[in-house]
Amino acid sequence: MTEQQHGAEEAAPRTGAEETDRASAPAVTEDTVEALVRSQLAKALGGKRGMVEAAMPTLAFTVSYIIGSDLRLSIGLGVAAALFLGGVRLLQRSSVQYVVTSLFGIGIAAVFAMRSGNAADAFLPGIIYNAVYAVVLSLSVLVRWPAIGLMIGPFIGSKEDFTSWRANPAVVALASRLTWLLVLPCVIRVLVQYPLWMADTYGWADTFGLLGLSKIAMGWPLQVAAFAAMVWVLARGRTPLEDGAAVRAEDGRE
Repeated sequence: MTEQQHGAEEAAPRTGAEETDRASAPAVTEDTVEALVRSQLAKALGGKRGMVEAAMPTLAFTVSYIIGSDLRLSIGLGVAAALFLGGVRLLQRSSVQYVVTSLFGIGIAAVFAMRSGNAADAFLPGIIYNAVYAVVLSLSVLVRWPAIGLMIGPFIGSKEDFTSWRANPAVVALASRLTWLLVLPCVIRVLVQYPLWMADTYGWADTFGLLGLSKIAMGWPLQVAAFAAMVWVLARGRTPLEDGAAVRAEDGRE
C-alpha cells in the first residue's frame, strides 16, 4: 500500500456501523480485568493496615480471655481495640470503613457470647457467615450465574447489556473458576473452625485458643491467597475475553 493510499484510508470517514463497533467494544482486556481484581482486593482488604485493623479486635479478645477467663472484660478489650483504631483513623482523616466492619463483627460476636455465656460462641457468627457465603457462591456457579461474572460483567460486556458475557461459555467457565476460588477459603474455615467450636462448646476439649488463632490465620491471609490464585488464573491467557467479543459481534451486539 502506498503512503497516499494509506493516508486516504486514514482520512476516510468511518461508517455508522464502525463507530458503533468502537463505542460498544469491550472497554477492558484480560490484563485490565487482572488489574480490576487487584483493585477489588485492595479495596476489600484496605492494604496491610486494613488487615492489621481487622485482626486486632479478635486478637485482643482471644488473648485477654486466655489470660483472664473474664468474658465481659475480653469483649470490652476487643471493642476498645476497634474503637482505638477507629479514633486513629479519624484523627488522620482517613477512611474508617475497615474499622467499622471489624467493630460490627466483634459486636455480633459479643452478642452470641454474652447470650450463652460461652466465649467460644463469639466465633459462631463467623462460622455461620462462611457457611452461608459458600452455599450462595456455589449456587451462583451451579445456575451458571457465577458471582465473579456479575462483578466483571459491566467491564467486559457491552454498555447496553451487562450480561452479554454469558453468551460465551469460555467466559462463564473462567468466572466460575474464579468464584470457586472464593468458595474455597469459606469451606476451609468451616471445616477447621466448626469442629473446634463443637469440641469447646460441648466440653470435649479446650479449643478456645485454637479457635482464636484459626480465626486470625484464616481471615485475611487466606483471602489474600484466594485472590492471588484468581490473579494467577487471569494471567494465564487472554483467549476467554477475546472470544467473548467475537461471540457478541456474531450476535450483532457490537
